[in-house]
Amino acid sequence: MGDTRQRTRAHLPSPPFPLPTERAFWRSPVRGVWFTAVLGVVLLAGITLMFVTGLLSYAAYNPDLAAVNDKTPDKGWLGFYLFDWPTGPHWLYRLTQGIHVTLGIVLVPVLLAKLWSVVPKLFTLPPARSAGHALERLSLLLLVGGALFEFVTGLLNIQLEYLFPGSFYPLHFYGAWVFFAAFLAHTFLKLPMALRALRHGLPTAEKDESASPRPTTPTVSRRGALAVVGAGSLLLLVTSAGRSFDGLRRTALLTPRGGAEPGSGPNGFQINKTAAKAGIVPAETGERWRLTVVGPAGEFRLSRTELLAMAQHSAALPIACVEGWSTSDQWWRGVRLGDLAALAGFRDGPPGVLVESLQLSGPFRTVALRDNQVRDARSLLALGVNGEDLSPDHGYPARVIVPAAPGVMNTKWVSRLTFGEL
Repeated sequence: MGDTRQRTRAHLPSPPFPLPTERAFWRSPVRGVWFTAVLGVVLLAGITLMFVTGLLSYAAYNPDLAAVNDKTPDKGWLGFYLFDWPTGPHWLYRLTQGIHVTLGIVLVPVLLAKLWSVVPKLFTLPPARSAGHALERLSLLLLVGGALFEFVTGLLNIQLEYLFPGSFYPLHFYGAWVFFAAFLAHTFLKLPMALRALRHGLPTAEKDESASPRPTTPTVSRRGALAVVGAGSLLLLVTSAGRSFDGLRRTALLTPRGGAEPGSGPNGFQINKTAAKAGIVPAETGERWRLTVVGPAGEFRLSRTELLAMAQHSAALPIACVEGWSTSDQWWRGVRLGDLAALAGFRDGPPGVLVESLQLSGPFRTVALRDNQVRDARSLLALGVNGEDLSPDHGYPARVIVPAAPGVMNTKWVSRLTFGEL
């Protein structure tokens, strides 16, 4: 009798392969609330810092100063935090944007591991068991979608690959707010449990819904898996952070600013756009070039020789770009913007200035600078760098250089300065 039942059970059809909607489908022994909690706490700190430095980067463009600076004109109350971007310390933007971009790269393995650890929850049925559960699922969907969108667009921007539709600035800006709102909601819902799991583990009576009910044989422990994620982040740090340091640029294998400097000599430091790419031809920058200065005192047209005859001043300032790369301090020499404002008729308290380039197209061919930027003694209309005339790629015959300003605000191939209220 027993043998008969045993033979009968042996001939029963095998249970169907579990679907992704069943917990038994996900068999990795690494998944669990502790593993997810560790990754979540790392992302909580990292993404918060990225969000803050991203907002600082947005503020550095002075988008509320003039329409030419504002690439998100419909931001409304999302610009509530904007303030007059300072000029000191002179390396401020180099620091904040370097942190923003480097941290974004370094967190990629952590983000991928976190998404892998929670992917079974995306397939859980029913989609919503209660109002609270529905809110959690919605925040999870927005969180995952927002994280992928922000990280992908940011990484593409670093690589100068604009494969997404529209401009990077509004896409990344609005996407960041949607993502961070979902991030805050998810943190509010999950942080207490994550902290409890890290401190004490789950109570015996509480089921670990992140763990597989029938895990496979472990090949790596959870701590070992975290070590692999950490090693991946460290590798990305080593192969990307060098783009912000002239002596280490060759180590930045994963960014466009890796490798040797573009040339040698006083002008042999990084640029984002060449004169040829900007459509600047030698005929425009030769003997017939004139700088037009406009203000209450009238309109003045100055040759490069006349500018060189004015009082010359020097300032040691870096170039720092939104893509995260920067140079060390370069020694710039030229005419103070404050002196040009005085020439234009503003001797007491120079106002802001609208700077126009010979470049015919591009999102920042015209920029507006605040009065505090014009007043700073280190803000120059630079005619030379490191003891030599500017090269065409660095903005010959004249360029603006302002402490702590994003690279694109330091307009090259300047043709016109209009001083006044903006």
